[in-house]
Amino acid sequence: MNVARLLLPAIRWDAESGFEGYRETIERGLELGVGGFILFGGEANAVRALTDELHRRSLHPLLIASDLERGAGQQFRGATPLPPAAALGWLDDQALTERAGELTAREARALGVNWIYAPVADVDLEPENPIIGVRAFGSRPEGVARHVAAWVRGCARGGALSCAKHFPGHGRTVGDSHIERPAVHASREELEEDLEPFRAGIAAGVDSLMTAHVVYPALDGAGPATLSAPILEGLLRREMGFGGLVVTDAIIMEGMTEGGSEAAASVQALAAGCDLLLYPQDNDAVIAEVQAAVEDGRLPRERIAEALGRIAAAAERVAGPVDAEWGADEDRRWALEIAVKSLRACRGEPRLPAGRVRIEEVEDDGGGPWPPYPRLAFPAALRAAGVEIADDGEPIVALYSDIRAWKGRPGISAAAQERVRAITAQHPDATVILFSHPRLAADIPTAKNLLAGWGGEAIMQEAAVAWLTGRHGGMVGLAGGLDR
Repeated sequence: MNVARLLLPAIRWDAESGFEGYRETIERGLELGVGGFILFGGEANAVRALTDELHRRSLHPLLIASDLERGAGQQFRGATPLPPAAALGWLDDQALTERAGELTAREARALGVNWIYAPVADVDLEPENPIIGVRAFGSRPEGVARHVAAWVRGCARGGALSCAKHFPGHGRTVGDSHIERPAVHASREELEEDLEPFRAGIAAGVDSLMTAHVVYPALDGAGPATLSAPILEGLLRREMGFGGLVVTDAIIMEGMTEGGSEAAASVQALAAGCDLLLYPQDNDAVIAEVQAAVEDGRLPRERIAEALGRIAAAAERVAGPVDAEWGADEDRRWALEIAVKSLRACRGEPRLPAGRVRIEEVEDDGGGPWPPYPRLAFPAALRAAGVEIADDGEPIVALYSDIRAWKGRPGISAAAQERVRAITAQHPDATVILFSHPRLAADIPTAKNLLAGWGGEAIMQEAAVAWLTGRHGGMVGLAGGLDR
């Protein structure tokens, strides 16, 4: 019984060393026989080279996963990026969402990634939520359910495993489970709204679910869903009839460990019904603790055998290489078109100045261990459209205020609001582009001409320029090459 197969360590791309900075993780993981890896970032060709190596050297089929909520281009440079789920939900065309799932899966498989941590099945029920926001398809459970099911169907057609998250719903929290353990004090009846998209995903054939490091007293007040047998075995398995894989959210997150050890929390998660442990920092310590728990009876052998059986079956279904392309012009053009369609003119008549343009960048995405998306695509797309950028030009405001892990807050900060007020006081007709949820328009009332773009990634920066200039087809090569 190889308990190492219950683990999925992380491998991160570094601009200077590529994946070699994680060579020790790679070698030790393969030696131990882990169940797979989760990948963050990288040049598409380098990703394919790495996954080829991992699949070739492993003694068993691997699950290679990645967070691709916004298309394969969200992580892998050269693949096609997509708008946030909220933009797709606002367009409310299930065919578009299904195609988004299929495209994401097809490109992922072409790169050797066979397990996609999407779609987000949370409902955007709490505007003060610091971690969900535009990651969700919307605020209406029935609408989110339709799009979750559509994305799952598309992902299956594209050949990858799907993963609905974060069960039983992270949409009501006002805390970020990366940095704390939030609680949702909704009644069991109210939580049916949160569960509706997960039920739809299960009905559509979703392959796996990711747990939320969130406490739901109405379901089990003893701990977060990740560590709760009443939620995972009782609600998910028995009541909802789900038989696929259950993976933890990252076990490095405070919502799971709450100051304790990841090894001890991992034993609790497996006992509660989780099948895979995502993103351990100390593989050997987790493995040792799990083995000890099996030997002393804290973890029944049948529970581990069940988990290992599900892992092996899932990995077998997506084993083997796939001959497909990524980053095709046709796919990028389609992605840009839907990104442009999703933009919302929230106020006035957003437009470019007639002459030279000065970009007033308002950065509101600080916080956390990882930098925000680069802000290179917006000026690059303007120049590609023939716009002259100069320090003495008329201002256009680019306000970046995205939902980000570890940021710890939603909304636009007071400092960023004041910066926009100062600019619009001097230039009342200046166009403000809000790279965030359109509802945040209320935070910047002095912006007379306001365009909302859902998120700050490259494709949305490029889409804003395409919308302002009417040039929807001439900037296809930019999106996806500048995000990371």
